[in-house]
Order: sequence, then structure tokens, then C-alpha cells
Amino acid sequence: MPELHLGNAFDDGAADFERLAPSLWNPMGNALVAAADIALGDRVLDAGCGSGATTIPAAQFAGPDGLVDGVDLSARMLSLTQAKADTLALSNVYLAQADITAWTAEAPYDAVVCAYSLFFLPDMDAGAAHLASLLRSGGRFALSTWAEGSWEPFRELLWKACLQERPELETLPQPGADNVQRLQTPEKLASWLESLGLTDITVAATPGRVQLSPSLAWSLVLGGGYRMLLPEDPAAVDRVRTAFLAELGDDFELNADTLIATAVRP
Repeated sequence: MPELHLGNAFDDGAADFERLAPSLWNPMGNALVAAADIALGDRVLDAGCGSGATTIPAAQFAGPDGLVDGVDLSARMLSLTQAKADTLALSNVYLAQADITAWTAEAPYDAVVCAYSLFFLPDMDAGAAHLASLLRSGGRFALSTWAEGSWEPFRELLWKACLQERPELETLPQPGADNVQRLQTPEKLASWLESLGLTDITVAATPGRVQLSPSLAWSLVLGGGYRMLLPEDPAAVDRVRTAFLAELGDDFELNADTLIATAVRP
């Protein structure tokens, strides 16, 4: 993932991202870690760890004799994760600002978890294959991704508002969106994991609903990948915000339906 502007976007949006942790990232992170079936003493890689929604519960499951490597492009996200680990006195968490597609380790992992990150990779297939290669034989690969229909009409309304200020978006490639579509049904996700050579594949549909005030809705835009759709001019950003929130309304329920998949490296 050489495009460091993605890391910069999450650096700039870290505080806004964290506002959604209690209602969105933490519950889904806990569900993903539970699916990964992490045991005491396990070595775990949290690929694209963000602010620690998966890192922290993974470290708690692995225990003091285990290890969790959290890797992310965003220094500010990593600082949030470190603060949480320090608060809970988790000495088995090791964080690195690095490209997950080039990450290497001294020994194979028992589990690799990846929460809502794979679809950001420029070459998702190669990146996922690399992460799977870091597992021991019998190791578990666990990921979460957005289900078909999630984020609508939130995404559509934001896209409409951004196009008013940035009409060139229509002609720009959107690899992240294309990758999400490749994984958005249980059948597609299971088939894709099978194409990586993984076995014992399970995919669980995990419903998610989050009530958003206008302030939280805008934090959701600023705190994630959608931030990169916004224009550079602050006045134009204000116009996008006004138009978007007017369409969204004062009490919006976000569809955050998620697919959580697990697979095993033979």
C-alpha cells in the first residue's frame, strides 16, 4: 500500500474516527476477534489495526504469553491504540507504522485479523495472499468487510454532494469501492477466500445499525476513507457538509451490515 495519502487521511481524521468507536468500530472489532478464535499464547497480526478496535481484544484473548503486532499507515491511529494498551497494561501489544503488504515477521502467526482494511489495498488479491502467507499451517485468517446494501443511502448522498464541488470524481478510478463490491455477499467473499488457497471458510452476516446525529455523521465522513472525496477548498467542504447533512436529516440510522469471514491456511 504505497499510497501514503491514505495514511495521511486517517491521521487527519483520527479524532473523528474515534468518535464512532463505541457504537461501531468496537462492537464489530469484538465480533471479528471472537470469530478469529484467538487462544492464550497465540501470535496475532492485526493488519490495518486503526485505533485498536481489534488489537485490544485480540491482546486480551492472547494473554501475557501471546503477542499482537498491530500494523497501520497512520501514526495518529497507532497512538490511540498505544494509549488504550497502556491504560489496560497490555504488555503484549507491539505497534508499527508500516505497509501491511510488505510486513514480515520473525515467526509465523497463529491468526491474522483484518478489519475493514483489505479493500483499501491497490492490489487486494496480492495483499491478502501476502497476509495469508504469514500464517503457520493451520493458522486462521479473519476479516470483516461491508455487506451488500451497507452505507446506503449515506454513501449515495455524500457522493452527490461531493460531485457538486468535484465533478471530476465521475471519471476517477475508485479501486476501494470496486474491491468492496467484489466481497459484499457471502458467496463472493467465500469464493474469493477459496481462490487464495484457504480452506474451512465460514462467512457470517453481522447486522449493524448506528444512530447518527448530524455531528456524528460528519465525523464518519472525516474519520475514514470518504474523507478523500472532499474538495481541498475549505469553503467547498462547508458546502458539501451543508448539502449532505440537509439530505441526511437530524436522526439518521446507518446501515453498517458487515460480513465476518474466517478461513484456514492449509
